[in-house]
Amino acid sequence: MDLADFREYCLRKPGASEETPFGPDVLVFKVGGKIFALAALDEVPPRVNLKCDPDLALDLRDRYEQVRPGYHMNKKHWNTVEIASGIHDIELQKMIDHSYDLVVKPLLKARVNQRRVLGSRSCR
Repeated sequence: MDLADFREYCLRKPGASEETPFGPDVLVFKVGGKIFALAALDEVPPRVNLKCDPDLALDLRDRYEQVRPGYHMNKKHWNTVEIASGIHDIELQKMIDHSYDLVVKPLLKARVNQRRVLGSRSCR
């Protein structure tokens, strides 16, 4: 997977947006205003940061030499991944999906809880 494929895959996620809040050399992918992926445009080989469950993060680091603790991120919850260095696209897509899901799940839960609160107010 190259950087263009990574970008395209991230932007296909429902509600995903792209920003450059850290300058023109870092693409930031968000959903619901929360970051799920970052891509450094000036890194060779291309590297991205992806959110990850702490146990899975350790497993992926053990399995792939291309996966390291998140650069400039909370190393417990983020991995830095070399995307053009031999990890199959399917595995990279699973990592992106996992990162996105970790961000979306609490947003959806908060929305459901908000609807319950608003719904209970209207019943009074």
